[in-house]
Amino acid sequence: MEDTALPTDLLFREDAYLQQATARVSAVHPTGIELDRTIFYPLGGGQLGDTGWLLRANGERIAIADTRKEHTRDVVLHLPAAGQAMPEPGEVLGLEIDWARRYRLMRLHTALHVMSCVVVAPVTGGNIAPDKARLDFKIEMSQLDGVRIENEMNALIARGVATETVWISDEELAARPELVKTMSVQPPSGCGQVRLLRIAGIDLQPCGGTHVANTAEIGAIRVVRIRNEGKQNRRVEIVLAD
Repeated sequence: MEDTALPTDLLFREDAYLQQATARVSAVHPTGIELDRTIFYPLGGGQLGDTGWLLRANGERIAIADTRKEHTRDVVLHLPAAGQAMPEPGEVLGLEIDWARRYRLMRLHTALHVMSCVVVAPVTGGNIAPDKARLDFKIEMSQLDGVRIENEMNALIARGVATETVWISDEELAARPELVKTMSVQPPSGCGQVRLLRIAGIDLQPCGGTHVANTAEIGAIRVVRIRNEGKQNRRVEIVLAD
């Protein structure tokens, strides 16, 4: 099997709304399919990896069950569902993500940024799935009121504020430690630049995930559970109201 060390061009970083594209197969590994570029977001930052299809010229559709990043070479691996035929290195494929699933992930991921500004406490963990999302905080349980959190989040979401991707240098991030809210995961640095999401007047923090262009796209959310998760962690779980 051919193997290359070229990094994957991450098209979703520039446009999270891309639903289709074309790419060339860089390599086929036992663990997955490597492409020269992709619209599939790989598992990371608490957000699940994308699912979808790779389309061959003969009309065959290769179902992708998950997407993961191979951190040693900074490439994305597309994991086919069981029993799928594998493409050949050099083959040009159509890419199609499960957009309905991805869009829910984008809405919920952006909603968690809003939550991190309503619950002012260090973030100890998080997860975004299509049906629900949560953040864990280092905070006393008595300081968490589900009704207040839900109402304040929905008020901020309803303001319809645009989101924006911005980049700062590693040095700028080091000089502004208050931008990093997560205790468990540090933003990637060492490459010269760090990607941030800005929601003007609401939030600014490092994030490599996919987000909606305006908070109004999130729609209303509901807080469905607040519970203890260990000695320090207090978990706030939300769902989309629609």
